Amino acid sequence: MSIIEFINLKLAVLTVLSQIFILCVAVFLLFFKKKHIFIIKFLAKYGLLFSFIVALTATLGSLFYSEIAGYIPCTLCWYQRIFMYPQIIILGLALIKKDQKIFNYSLALSAIGLIIALYHYLMQLGVVSGLSCSLVGYSVSCVKQFVMQFGYITIPLMSLTAFSLIVIFLLFSKTQKNN
Repeated sequence: MSIIEFINLKLAVLTVLSQIFILCVAVFLLFFKKKHIFIIKFLAKYGLLFSFIVALTATLGSLFYSEIAGYIPCTLCWYQRIFMYPQIIILGLALIKKDQKIFNYSLALSAIGLIIALYHYLMQLGVVSGLSCSLVGYSVSCVKQFVMQFGYITIPLMSLTAFSLIVIFLLFSKTQKNN
């Protein structure tokens, strides 16, 4: 197994675990919110840290794919990077300074990145059509799938999952701020 295959598998497993977590949080909030308030308090307390870890992992993953694996990012990949990379600085500074004022900034970046990632993933699946990224300038096709793990995980889906996690963690963190 090459290093690229190894990293692909590890990132795909992290993506699946993250998606299971997102599903569990949704079910929890719908059915068990009152019974297990300690989970909400835990996620509120550490949401900012978890958001930072997700942003750092996503950034390192994207840099691995472009700089080590040699996958050329398409235009939509660059847009997603634009909304992910600054979050390491924003969330890192918020952690260091214990600044609770960054939530809206990071939430805005994540929400926009999430929408772009969702659109990109749907393009790859053929659900929506879009202009070819190569029409915008030099770029590989946005529908090119460099990674396909477990029959559904591509790089845009990894990005979509990361942005979703950041939104969830920040929303929990914001509830602590409001309490």
